[in-house]
Amino acid sequence: MMTAYDFLKGNAFHIATVDGDKPRLRPFGFVMKRNNRLYFCTNKNKEVYRQLKMNPETEISAIGKDGMTWLRVRGRVQFDESKEAKAQVFKEAPHLLKIYPRGEDDEVFLTFYLEDAKAKLFRMGGEPEDVALI
Repeated sequence: MMTAYDFLKGNAFHIATVDGDKPRLRPFGFVMKRNNRLYFCTNKNKEVYRQLKMNPETEISAIGKDGMTWLRVRGRVQFDESKEAKAQVFKEAPHLLKIYPRGEDDEVFLTFYLEDAKAKLFRMGGEPEDVALI
């Protein structure tokens, strides 16, 4: 059975934020499973971080490579600055050490997950289907 994690891992996705009273979308390329949740990463110098701090409600959208399926995941962002979460990111995506060479000791880098997240898979011409996150 397809999960939200599987879909996000295999396709490009965007995370929506609010910038004042305007919507903003940003491409993200990293997702991991941790503590039975979907985890993502960013840094404290980015606008996306400031916007998610101001309004943690978000939605993620991904379209399948077939162009006939897409996923929406809604939830509330919770930041996790633990060294353990950061270390897992760098283990799963060591190329990020080129950007954050201090690894889990980098104070600007952080992870976040979605609390109370719900995922729906859509198919062209079909009914939306609830899917498990992990």
